[in-house]
Amino acid sequence: MTPPIEPHRHAVPHSAAGLEERITGALVGAAVGDALGGPVEGYTPEQILERHGGRVHGIVGPWNGDDWRTARPIAPYHKGDGHVTDDTLMTHALVRVYERVRDHLDAYAIAEHLVPDLMTTPRWIPELEAEALPLQRVFLAEKWLVARLHYGHVDPREAGTGNIVNCGAAMYMAPVGLVNAADPRGAYAEALDVAGAHQSSYGREAAGVFAAAVAAACAPGATARSVVDACVRLAKDGTRAAIEAVCEVASRYGDFESALRPLREAVTPFDTVGPDYRAPSLGARRPSRLHAIEELPVALGMLLVARGDYRHAVLGAVNYGRDCDSIATMTGALAGALGSDVPADWAKTVAEASRLDLHAPAAALTEVALEVHERDVRRRRAHEAAFTALAGTR
Repeated sequence: MTPPIEPHRHAVPHSAAGLEERITGALVGAAVGDALGGPVEGYTPEQILERHGGRVHGIVGPWNGDDWRTARPIAPYHKGDGHVTDDTLMTHALVRVYERVRDHLDAYAIAEHLVPDLMTTPRWIPELEAEALPLQRVFLAEKWLVARLHYGHVDPREAGTGNIVNCGAAMYMAPVGLVNAADPRGAYAEALDVAGAHQSSYGREAAGVFAAAVAAACAPGATARSVVDACVRLAKDGTRAAIEAVCEVASRYGDFESALRPLREAVTPFDTVGPDYRAPSLGARRPSRLHAIEELPVALGMLLVARGDYRHAVLGAVNYGRDCDSIATMTGALAGALGSDVPADWAKTVAEASRLDLHAPAAALTEVALEVHERDVRRRRAHEAAFTALAGTR
């Protein structure tokens, strides 16, 4: 068994990484975190400990071994062995939308580009071990996009209203933060617009805050603490309260093992799912100004516990259990954007097992981010000139 990770007593210096390195770190880091968390999603830290004879310290096989095709409640998905889940499929789909639009996105871009991508283009789906439409892999909260936008012809800005409130939109918002690198407020606003097609209430809010967190992590000299501070400045209602509560607790710990239970206890008052992840409470996933999704505060908490170190943060997210593929996706994106190295052996295994080029989306998004920034500068200068002319006429 791999020995436990030692606590981190100092922040990891990541300030030297440039834009391409941060975008690559974030997208590869998100995919690897997703793949590590997939096989233990839905279980408790205690169940994970018993099943694996210790904590998970890398890529593991399916929970039910060779019976993954038929074992409930996981069947028919091959979660494990380095396979990414819908978190990564949706993230890469959003990158493709940016490649087509090559500018900032809104809810209409989701209707015009993301929905057709999910419906019409077969792709290799690692968990199904087959080529299929992405729509056949995503869950009901993501199928909602197609039902509302394609079949229902709902205004894209309002299509998220009525969907269950979960992390479905937040889990793939890293590209929004990367296109708005070092501009958390811009990322927050863009993600809120984009996510309006998919989510409402605290699910939509989490999408905005996660995008802001990724943008903040890209800033030169950023640290885990500066990322959390940016989130607190922008977050509203229960999302802000949950982040503050979880991160205040996280700041007391330097290793994920001792933080697992305290972080869960800290987020519990804001979580609507309840103690049994597979049997949600009656109030689960309903709109509220008092509550928050669990995944984002815990991801930020693990980032703090690990002081931004990728391996430590992601393994903390994975061993937390519950919705740990999404938690590890978010944690991995944030640590990668900070510049912490994603273990090369993990990335290689995930790329090969999932039949994905993990670096191609990053290269494409880097080009888009540079184009968008140049356009933003021109727009800003035009506005400054116009405003200066107006102010000069007083």
